[in-house]
Amino acid sequence: MKRYLWERYREAKRSTEELVPSIMSNLLNPDAIFSNNEMSLSDIEIYGFDYDYTLVFYSKHLHTLIFNAARDLLINEHRYPAEIRKYEYDPNFAIRGLHYDVQRAVLMKIDAFHYIQLGTVYRGLSVVPDEEVIEMYEGSHVPLEQMSDFYGKSSHGNTMKQFMDIFSLPEMSLLSCVNEYFLKNNIDYEPVHLYKDVKDAIRDVHIKGIMYGAVEADIDKYICYAEQTRAVLAKLADHGKKMFLITNSPSSFVDKGMSYIVGKDWRDLFDVVIVQAEKPSFFNDKRRPFRKVNEKGVLLWDKIYKLQKGQIYKQGNLYEFLKLTGWRGSKVLYFGDHIYSDLADLTLKHGWRTGAIIPELRSELRIMNTEQYIQTMTWLQTLTGLLERMQVHRDAESQLVLQEWKRERKEMREMNKSFFNAHFGSLFRTDQNPTYFLRRLSRFADIYMASLSCLLNYDVSHTFYPRRTPLQHELPAWSDGPPTCRLPLLQAAQAK
Repeated sequence: MKRYLWERYREAKRSTEELVPSIMSNLLNPDAIFSNNEMSLSDIEIYGFDYDYTLVFYSKHLHTLIFNAARDLLINEHRYPAEIRKYEYDPNFAIRGLHYDVQRAVLMKIDAFHYIQLGTVYRGLSVVPDEEVIEMYEGSHVPLEQMSDFYGKSSHGNTMKQFMDIFSLPEMSLLSCVNEYFLKNNIDYEPVHLYKDVKDAIRDVHIKGIMYGAVEADIDKYICYAEQTRAVLAKLADHGKKMFLITNSPSSFVDKGMSYIVGKDWRDLFDVVIVQAEKPSFFNDKRRPFRKVNEKGVLLWDKIYKLQKGQIYKQGNLYEFLKLTGWRGSKVLYFGDHIYSDLADLTLKHGWRTGAIIPELRSELRIMNTEQYIQTMTWLQTLTGLLERMQVHRDAESQLVLQEWKRERKEMREMNKSFFNAHFGSLFRTDQNPTYFLRRLSRFADIYMASLSCLLNYDVSHTFYPRRTPLQHELPAWSDGPPTCRLPLLQAAQAK
């Protein structure tokens, strides 16, 4: 049996090596748009946009700025030890979509079924051993009542906070660094207080204008110009599409950024501009009226009867917006980077079509296109299939071989994780399952892409069709056809 199993192993290995070249000839296009739900752009008459990380992208310096400013606020205003100033922002530590257990002070990655991915649980800057995680949670499953609320927040008895915002990356790092300092120095502390203090410090970096002032003062340093935002907006305008902007950022900040990446005439491209909207409350609170903002940024007291082109408005609410514009239903497509604050209410309550901007997608696809990743993943899947088929051999000799294969599989899973992020792996997958982040993305976004510039690769009448992936009880032949016939391939894009 031992010889028989190893012969099957070597056959599977040869088959995998023969399969890799054909996979390498069908690489995925990082500039493609991917579809969760069938949608035709020919049906879209009105395009809406968030601002931060949708119309404008920021350099790596911005997260360092937020981390440093919040860290200094902890020291100067919350009287935290000055020694925490030695910690610096590490852009390679956290990824978006992680959950933080507020009461236990641990950061972790959770899959679509509420299971913790073991090996991705961190207390401070150190990984928590699997045995301790299992003891802490009486297994690796997080019950529904402990998960974050609808918007990813820790409230109403939920002990978990999900970090969905790109701006939350420095917050996760700061939480972990301060936790690390307290643990290393044997300082007794209340994790709930630490979480609240860090959250307040990060919030103050925004609402006190620290971040806005720094970006406006050195716009070349903080804003990336390369995302072809003006080309996208001009293309839509040339085809007679109406456009609007709804952002939580303040007027002067948006004006300087848009003037830099689009031009001083940027407002001519938009039919409606709304700043400091306070999303997601904007989509649910019917009480707040719009206020007009003049050229000097002063709030006017006029009653708003119409949302005028070229004018900037503050606050308001979606119900008043719909009443004043008549822009309802599936003829509206709104783009944003925050799955909850930007997209969830729009698709669930108002029937708008939604597009998620996921900047991490481009880098993950480039990793997935490397020969090393393809070889590893192809063999990992083949080995998993081999284990599934050969587990029927229950004799002691066979079980020793299978245990060896399982160890190899575990090592390869760890290698696969490290391709993306050494601590937490891919934004979209745990070892085998989709992440909780991807579950929400699939539910609330009709389409998703790395940046708005991906729209330049498609006609304004293009229809996006989601690939029919077979369910577990369906035959692979019931999918859309040959494995590559519906994939947005890199070679096809290069040929064009």
